Amino acid sequence: MTDPALHPFAKGHGAENDFVILPDPDGRLTLTPAEVVRLCDRRTGLGADGVLRAVRCAAEPEAVALKEAEWFMDYRNADGTLGAMCGNGLRLLARYLVDAGLHRPGALLLATRAGTRRVHVPDHTGPVTIDMGRPRLSGADGIQVTAAGRTWPAVQVDMGNPHAVVFLEDTALAGDLRTAPTVTPAAAYPHGATVNFVATRGPHHLELRVHERGVGETRACGTGACAAVAAARAHQPSPPLAVDYTADLPGGRLHIVVRPNGAIDLTGPAVITAQGTVRLTQPSNSGLPAGSGTWAQRGSGESGTGPFRGSRAEHAQG
Repeated sequence: MTDPALHPFAKGHGAENDFVILPDPDGRLTLTPAEVVRLCDRRTGLGADGVLRAVRCAAEPEAVALKEAEWFMDYRNADGTLGAMCGNGLRLLARYLVDAGLHRPGALLLATRAGTRRVHVPDHTGPVTIDMGRPRLSGADGIQVTAAGRTWPAVQVDMGNPHAVVFLEDTALAGDLRTAPTVTPAAAYPHGATVNFVATRGPHHLELRVHERGVGETRACGTGACAAVAAARAHQPSPPLAVDYTADLPGGRLHIVVRPNGAIDLTGPAVITAQGTVRLTQPSNSGLPAGSGTWAQRGSGESGTGPFRGSRAEHAQG
């Protein structure tokens, strides 16, 4: 007899920024903040930086208006709070949908709380690319970040989620980041911010450490890498219209292409490492087969030129 409390899951990462994926195509799963915290716990749960619930837009009230996309990424931070956008998570979700046979390889349009995003997924292996849209810089003065007993000026960037970008000579100056950096004035970020500590390592080459809102320091952050590139270009008097950047983070390397229209493509690895079933507090009525649990290593790879170069599409940020 099938245990209704068992629900299928997949585990994977993008540059070691790791997630639990819960397929819920018909929107039947009740996912509470406490359940997310339990799943993300690295000692008593599956362990992750966040949870990605994969639900069809037609079955999710938040995504019904985004009907041009079939699938919605219901992203939850490790502390149980809702997240609008996650670059590494969206790449991983796209890889999962293709590997699970829920979408063909190639071009996908996925919905998030920050709007729709175009994704390109190769068949089986290789890096995944997202059209992240145009960054929004507030131009606000007086934003500061304090960490490790020191305070620095910061640049406010919106990549569908809020970022504060700090430029340092060495990212080690940020300290251990076990304590969340303080961002002021608080009114500039009413819902908190992801803080990116950035060091320039060469022309179009950045190194980052990131303290993610609702998670803590993570091994990589896709939206953070894009925000860092946007902030770096804002410091240039006449930045080129199109340019490729490399971003190195503790968990790996991401590639960012700034297109002539200002939109950003993010390319990086997306690797499914495990699949199985997990016992949820709320019984699952997903209708999906429970499965027996398998280990895999699908979808790794370094990136090349993004497939969206020259595209005129733009996406609203939210």
